[in-house]
Amino acid sequence: MNTTTTTTKPTPERKPARWLRLFKHRWLDESDSQRALPPDVLERITSRVAASEKRHSGEIRICVEAGLPASYIWQNLDARDRAVMMFSKLRVWDTEQKNGVLIYLLLAEHRIELVADRGIARKVGADEWAGMVAHLSDALKAGNYEDGLTTALAEVSAVLVREFPLEDGQADSNELPDAPVLL
Repeated sequence: MNTTTTTTKPTPERKPARWLRLFKHRWLDESDSQRALPPDVLERITSRVAASEKRHSGEIRICVEAGLPASYIWQNLDARDRAVMMFSKLRVWDTEQKNGVLIYLLLAEHRIELVADRGIARKVGADEWAGMVAHLSDALKAGNYEDGLTTALAEVSAVLVREFPLEDGQADSNELPDAPVLL
């Protein structure tokens, strides 16, 4: 898994700021994720993931979460920490070629995180992933979730096609579900 580790803890939040952050995250729930991505949008994104995976051997998962669990707020953890956890929970790391990518969207903070497994991380630098995230921020902040996720999917797909193309006659093994996860 492509994660950056540091030896320092995040700066502790002041108690009022932590309570405000907790309120912001607890105010939103799964119904907000469902409003952001209604069934017709989910169907289109699922189809786009399936079509993408027919062009490369990688696996792409999308996870949209309304707000962080309270335990993350109290521990001063952020969207990146949660994305790494969801990478594990959704078993994106459990692909044969270690080339899974998680696209994680946190609605409460309008944050997007990309987490790539070690097989793809060896071939793609952190700067390229950061560039993809930067392209998506504006669409997501404006509430254009389908456009933002479609762009993210297209950019991640282009990298996977470049680094892990399917050989002639090779079939997509589709090791993970294509449908986005809404939390």
